[in-house]
Amino acid sequence: MEKNQISLEVVHPNAAGIDIGSRSHWVAVGQNAEDVKEFGVYSQDQFEMCEWLRKKGVCSIAMESTGTYWQNLFSTLVGQGFEVILVNGRQTKNIKGKKTDIKDCQWIQKLHSLGLLSASFLPDSDTDTIRTYSRHRQNLLNQNASCIRRMQKYLRLMNMRLEVVVRDIVGLTGSSIIEAFLSGEHQGENLAKLRHYNCRKSEEEIAKALQFNGRKDYLFALQQEWNSYQHLQQQIQDTDVQIDQLLKEFIDNDHHKKQHFIEKKKHKRKNKNGLAQTDMNLLSYQYFEGIDLMAIEGINEGLIMAIMSEIGLEGIRKFPTAKQFTSWLRLAPNNKISGGKVLSHHIPKGSSRLKIAFRNTANAIGNLKEGWLVDFFKRINYKKGRATAVTALARKLAVIIWNMLVKGQNYNPPTQYLFLDEKRKMGMVKRIQKQITKFGLTNEDLNFITN
Repeated sequence: MEKNQISLEVVHPNAAGIDIGSRSHWVAVGQNAEDVKEFGVYSQDQFEMCEWLRKKGVCSIAMESTGTYWQNLFSTLVGQGFEVILVNGRQTKNIKGKKTDIKDCQWIQKLHSLGLLSASFLPDSDTDTIRTYSRHRQNLLNQNASCIRRMQKYLRLMNMRLEVVVRDIVGLTGSSIIEAFLSGEHQGENLAKLRHYNCRKSEEEIAKALQFNGRKDYLFALQQEWNSYQHLQQQIQDTDVQIDQLLKEFIDNDHHKKQHFIEKKKHKRKNKNGLAQTDMNLLSYQYFEGIDLMAIEGINEGLIMAIMSEIGLEGIRKFPTAKQFTSWLRLAPNNKISGGKVLSHHIPKGSSRLKIAFRNTANAIGNLKEGWLVDFFKRINYKKGRATAVTALARKLAVIIWNMLVKGQNYNPPTQYLFLDEKRKMGMVKRIQKQITKFGLTNEDLNFITN
């Protein structure tokens, strides 16, 4: 009896697989020993690799996304005209036997030849440049936050309980007090006079909280941290200028983006960690080609900047459906079904920067008092808890934004959300209408208003 054999079709006949390393790269163009070669990581070695691949007739290349070691080689190969796909390491790790660099690159080449590897998402060059600045800025903000925590610690050890009487120790009141304290003023009564008029605590209470115990070692450490804080603030400002110039240059080079204009939203508060001198409302409206993401209640500059830097407008259009976009974000349930039964439907592990931005925005929306998205959040929160509600609302936000950016739809919720200045305006109109009804005024009586 003859046995039926199933053979896999070769999709990429002229394929190569590269195992990325920190000191060398292993390249395989076949499954024989002579088809594998090791190259260094220098620029000259990369060009030698391109020449060797071209002699072997290679057209398509697959490589693992190992740390940041792949980026220079990827750019070189793409610049030399090769078709390169970047593969998640989870797709290539199930190799039998002893693990070696030679077997790894041959296994990658074999899988790629059979078309069993899928390419990871990579943003375009402009988005990649914005992402570099944005991630660097986020790292500076994290360092800045750590510096503030250490300053708060040293102040507490010196019995200067500034964090008790002010909300932000580096705000207007806190900064003035710290600068005067480091300049030699250690009397609590004199330091309390630097209180800003908007500070909720009284001058007497602030003076009680600022009683220096004389520890010079902590004072020296506080001076060092304050210098570091000011240096980080200057670096953040310089980075903001670079991002602002880059976004404006990107928009100015595209006439279709530059032609859009929108009025400034007075009801949107400026986040202290946002771009200081940038009108993100106008820039985002132009960048997204006339789509106003700021119209969604609870959307802040952080999420807008994350979308611009992590995926970009062209990147989000690469996803054919909203389901694929939410699945890529790891916000959709990962249903595992066997025998007709759902074994699990948990959210996949892993958090990208964009997913974190969506979840932070969803959590902020959950703190609002009213709105269509708030009602959705409260329903899920009542049934399954806040953590599940944050994930569900983050997924809904991703679907809404995908429909707005890909299909060109405006945000149109079932119930309109009114911002603070809009609520005040509506309240004033209702009061005037009530007074008109109370006194029985007619159009003739009110004719002097229209004139």
